[in-house]
Amino acid sequence: MEDLLKPENKEKLVAILTYHVVAGKVMAADVKTMKAKTVNGQSLDVKVADGVVTVDKAKVVKTDVGASNGVIHVIDTVVLPN
Repeated sequence: MEDLLKPENKEKLVAILTYHVVAGKVMAADVKTMKAKTVNGQSLDVKVADGVVTVDKAKVVKTDVGASNGVIHVIDTVVLPN
């Protein structure tokens, strides 16, 4: 993490952070198996199976957390862009 905070790694940090963001307000009830385009331009694999939602290899552990700029769905690990 410390390495990502160095000025020379700003682009990499921005790419990782924006890979965690999808434009629009998507509530848990609206989620389905799909590819979701992220703000950084790449797509996340979203899968719904047996009531469990995964994003890439991360499991969604909390949904529909309201924020001033949208809604947050908490995952159990950091997902990385290609």
